[in-house]
Amino acid sequence: MLRTLTRLAVPAAAFVVGSLPLGHLLLARRRKDTRLHSAHNLGVENVWRELGPELALGTAGLDAAKGAAAVALAPTPASALAAGVAAYLGHLNPPPALYRDLSPEYGLPRGRGNLVLLGVLLALSRQGYGGRALLPLGVYAGTLAGTRYVSAATLAGLGAFALSLRDRPAREQALAYALLLSAAWRFKENIGRILDDTEPKVGDSVPLAGKRDDQVVTAFMIHPLRTSDLWTSSARFAWMAPLYRAGLISDDFVKSVTARFRPMKVGELRGIQTEQGKEIHCYLLSAPLLPDQFRDDPELATRKAIEGARLAQELGAEVFGLGAFWSVVGNKGQDVQDAVPELTVTNGGAYTSGTIKAAIPGILEHFAAQGRDLKGATAAVVGANGVVAFGIARTIAPQVGRVIMVGRNLERLERSAQTLRRANPQTDIVTTTSYDLLRDAELIFTATSDPDPVIFAEHVRPGTWIFDEGRPADVDESVRGVPGVRVIPGGVVLPPGQMTSRIDLQFGEGAVPACLAETLIIAATGEHDRRSLGAGTKTENINFFVDKAQELGFTVLD
Repeated sequence: MLRTLTRLAVPAAAFVVGSLPLGHLLLARRRKDTRLHSAHNLGVENVWRELGPELALGTAGLDAAKGAAAVALAPTPASALAAGVAAYLGHLNPPPALYRDLSPEYGLPRGRGNLVLLGVLLALSRQGYGGRALLPLGVYAGTLAGTRYVSAATLAGLGAFALSLRDRPAREQALAYALLLSAAWRFKENIGRILDDTEPKVGDSVPLAGKRDDQVVTAFMIHPLRTSDLWTSSARFAWMAPLYRAGLISDDFVKSVTARFRPMKVGELRGIQTEQGKEIHCYLLSAPLLPDQFRDDPELATRKAIEGARLAQELGAEVFGLGAFWSVVGNKGQDVQDAVPELTVTNGGAYTSGTIKAAIPGILEHFAAQGRDLKGATAAVVGANGVVAFGIARTIAPQVGRVIMVGRNLERLERSAQTLRRANPQTDIVTTTSYDLLRDAELIFTATSDPDPVIFAEHVRPGTWIFDEGRPADVDESVRGVPGVRVIPGGVVLPPGQMTSRIDLQFGEGAVPACLAETLIIAATGEHDRRSLGAGTKTENINFFVDKAQELGFTVLD
């Protein structure tokens, strides 16, 4: 019994030593959390950049000393390796009480512990492991030189160490693989980024807020629209594709898996440059929720959006945009902003409304130019219970003969219709919850938040023009088969410069949705108070984004 307790005492003590917040104590007086604004997630690099080389080298030395001191507690080689593993685990997963007073805003550290590993390996080389413990350092250096990925180099070095112990007792081999697996788990997001080709390499110039006067950094939250989008947009989900196609996994299984994923960086928008020469860099983030998951579990969606905002802050963004169904979670972004007040959060509603306001006159003008009677035309507005669609109805009512307002709540529709009737007594305004009346319309404007198409071929007569502001699209593909129908996507914007991205945003080459463009415009102008949150949208903000977009070089596509 005593022997067992003694055997457990060394790893327990090593865990405590590894968990000591020595580096944080050294930095505590500076009141700066260097875990933020780190595209590499490298603690020493951040400290060097933010606080200078002296403190960077000091914290690095303390971390390495923790690893070496933990190993020095062990009386035998086998127990030394156990102590090294325990110290590494202590550094990665310290008791929360140790950090509660040091960084209450940000919680526990998220470092990768490479310097603790360095101290462990150097100490093991003097505890009976000799060259085997130094082998990982050489493999690390070679892999880092070849790939420039710290995570890949670390795992390669630890893998080489585990393989070098094939002739040692099984317990020691198991400990070496435990060390490797612990590192792999901590590096899992970095490995995912390597697979998606979004992980920065050592030496890359990483965009960060405030780093350059001519560059601003933003982040934007997206999500897959269909199950298949998971593996076409991210290589980390590629393993699901053959299983799904073979019927071995279901949609429900896929959703249960993806609901457990924290938000991740899946892409970047590069090459956006305003007319004034300011570069706008945008990180694309995703928590892989599918449209019906937003409806079925709004609390989960809000929690993921808040996690996404915190990731955006860590990556160095100053503005965080919520796209598609993210834009309506958490009281349309207000709860996300309240949870992460240091970051500007926007749902993009103002500029989305602005692009509609800018596009509708052109659509009506083109419609009339085709020899069609605009004053006598019937126009339908789908989703008219919503703010955006009602704004469309208010804009077109004075210019057409009849407006059909389609929505889900007839009582609310009637109240809105009465407002329009008082302002436009010459226009016949009809309310309905049935899509069948759409066949009376020559013009259809649609802006719903439905995850599935709502307008099908049987709802549309030949020759109809449809302005589809819905995201995802409200118009089913079958509509395009109706003779003479023209479908015009709404809220599509071409940013200035030569934008490139590995992610297909499904708005056409070089184009983005208006809600994303609003995120970019806020960062470029520094007008953070113009953000769109909650249900209300100020007219002055709509006009601001329309004017500033034109000034910066953004173009609304119609």
